Amino acid sequence: MSLPLVAPMFPAGMEPLPPGMTEEDRAQLLEAKKYQGWMSMGMESCAAKTVIAGVGGLGIGAFFSLMSSSFAYEDPLLRQSTQAGMNNTQKAREIFKEMGREMWKSGKGFGKVGALFAGIECVIEGYRAKNDMVNPVAAGFVAGGVLARNSGPKAALGGGLAFAAFSAAIDLFLRREPSDDD
Repeated sequence: MSLPLVAPMFPAGMEPLPPGMTEEDRAQLLEAKKYQGWMSMGMESCAAKTVIAGVGGLGIGAFFSLMSSSFAYEDPLLRQSTQAGMNNTQKAREIFKEMGREMWKSGKGFGKVGALFAGIECVIEGYRAKNDMVNPVAAGFVAGGVLARNSGPKAALGGGLAFAAFSAAIDLFLRREPSDDD
């Protein structure tokens, strides 16, 4: 007997199937739902967010370094003196080795900053149980202070304030309302 204006209740695993599916498809549907739950739990964890931000930062930093390395080969006269006596293959090998070292160095820096910021922001968001502008600003302040800690307390405070301001600007840009120019 169905009651008017009352949502029907079904036992778990016995919900009505989407149109076009049979009872044989129910097991596959439940298994896919289980994997989807695991993936969403993993993506919501602070460890996963930190690793993703670190790997993404490594890639972005390496890419930026690769792009800027085409402009980095300075004085041709200096290059002639350091690469004297090398054939073209050896020169190219040295140039690519140098590019690889710079890409790794820049990628590590970007990855460290990304992982540090994402991890701190995730912990703050989990502690506050809110997703608002306070989280990225606080995470930026802490991350900036941690990154500048070896330069003294004044630099740590300045680094924290600068990183917090940058984080606020980026987050305000990303949270803006889309325009209705249809």
